[in-house]
Amino acid sequence: MHETPDDMAALQALLDDSYERAGKHLREIVTPERRLSAEQVCERLQGMRLLVVATVTADGRPISGPFDGIFYRGAFYFGSSPESVRFRHIRKRPWVSATHLPGEELSVSVHGKAAIVEPLAPENKGFLDAVLGIYVPRYGEEWAKILDDGALYARIDAERMLTFNGEGLEVPV
Repeated sequence: MHETPDDMAALQALLDDSYERAGKHLREIVTPERRLSAEQVCERLQGMRLLVVATVTADGRPISGPFDGIFYRGAFYFGSSPESVRFRHIRKRPWVSATHLPGEELSVSVHGKAAIVEPLAPENKGFLDAVLGIYVPRYGEEWAKILDDGALYARIDAERMLTFNGEGLEVPV
């Protein structure tokens, strides 16, 4: 895990505040014992985790698609080409929603603003090391070339984050 004690405290506050603001229906489904703590979120989201990220078109329509997600220092990051449709949307309308949903046993949804991150910038060395630690063992040293070619990441600065832990729950057939 890459999170500092301050990151963990901020993440727990975000999770608690998001749950308190949630609607009645969500709180009937995501009962307190089905929530994840900040520590559990960080433990469960290590490495690359698939995200579905939704951005907004110029005429207000949502558009979503899959991305590799990296959870680092209490925030989701996702990468793409600087010319991608999603990054064009983010530059003009930074509001995004993203969900990691590997199955019925886990859900982490986040809503907020995306901030573009240049992974090779000196101030992002920790994030770069985390990304390289995930992808180089999987794809080899040549994978880093996509960063040299200008790939960008976006960090989701969350205003809400909701979790669901369904591990061990019986699902009716």
